[in-house]
Amino acid sequence: MHRTTVLPLPTTDLAALKRRVALLAENRPAVYCMTDAGGRAIYVGKAKKLRARLLSYFRARYPDDKASRILHAAADITWQYVPSEFAAYVSELRQIRRHRPVFNVKLNRARRAVFIKLVDGPAPKLSWGACRTESTQRCWGPFTSSGRVADAVRTLNDMLGLRDCRAAMPMVFAEQGDLFDSQRRAACLRHELGTCGGPCAGFVTASAYRDQIDTAVAFLEGRTIQPIDRVLRAMQEAGEREEFERATRWREKFEALEWLFAAGNRARAAVDLLTFVYHDPGTYGDDRAYLIRQGTVRACFPYPATPIEREAFRGVVADEVALPAPAAGALPPAAIDEILLIMSWFRRHPDALRRTTSLESWLA
Repeated sequence: MHRTTVLPLPTTDLAALKRRVALLAENRPAVYCMTDAGGRAIYVGKAKKLRARLLSYFRARYPDDKASRILHAAADITWQYVPSEFAAYVSELRQIRRHRPVFNVKLNRARRAVFIKLVDGPAPKLSWGACRTESTQRCWGPFTSSGRVADAVRTLNDMLGLRDCRAAMPMVFAEQGDLFDSQRRAACLRHELGTCGGPCAGFVTASAYRDQIDTAVAFLEGRTIQPIDRVLRAMQEAGEREEFERATRWREKFEALEWLFAAGNRARAAVDLLTFVYHDPGTYGDDRAYLIRQGTVRACFPYPATPIEREAFRGVVADEVALPAPAAGALPPAAIDEILLIMSWFRRHPDALRRTTSLESWLA
């Protein structure tokens, strides 16, 4: 039996919308927003040449192409011109963060770097992956190798007795003894193997578990090497007893933690280096000065060309420097996307680094 596929009609007159775009949109950097019939943003995008980018949506095939599916769901397109491609990247990110358009969230998830995350709860836990969850308190990274990060976090959890079960697992602590019956059992074998303190079954106090979490955080921030010291002692003891297979396993744990400690230091240094004033040449001469601190844009002004303008901008830099420095080590989850964007921009445009100036130079 032959089946006929009935495709839904677009929510607006696409021919009229295309004519408006062709007549009004210019080929210059911009951020555009597609909205539904209720005026809600359903997609936010950026373009180096706006007119060409928007007209490409009307050439896409429905329903195979994502661009055509977005266009069919849209009732209108609005746009805002920006000075440059860099400005388009920053503006797009901030509008996505503000509006949370459904098509950006579901269909435009770019590959993300790997982070180590501290997940909040009665018994906090360390995890790894994209830094997106609402319960994430802090992130460390970014890292490039998910496999090595996973091995290192598992080793760190084992050494400090930290749980790695699901975040929703009920937790009770030793001081809550009236909640236990005579037979207490942990939810997994890690407690019996000696690699978890057992906060799910009251085998550890809340303060003792918190101390181990604090040690893990200090290690990730480069303030202690205590977990590595423990591994070295165990590896040495196994070697002295001629338990060479056991010593080999301890050496693998040592290598995992040593890699994590070094990679964490490199990641912190990379973020710290993203602190400067960036002179961004506008596509049509609208040059901008971006004050960037640890990978986030703190201020943006027309690039100062006269002595008075430079003195005014020097005051902006001085006000920023006078603020407390961002905490070293952990990254605020809300800033992750912008930090990755700034990193990516200067990695793909190394010539842009020649147009950066240290904050100290502006204050000299």
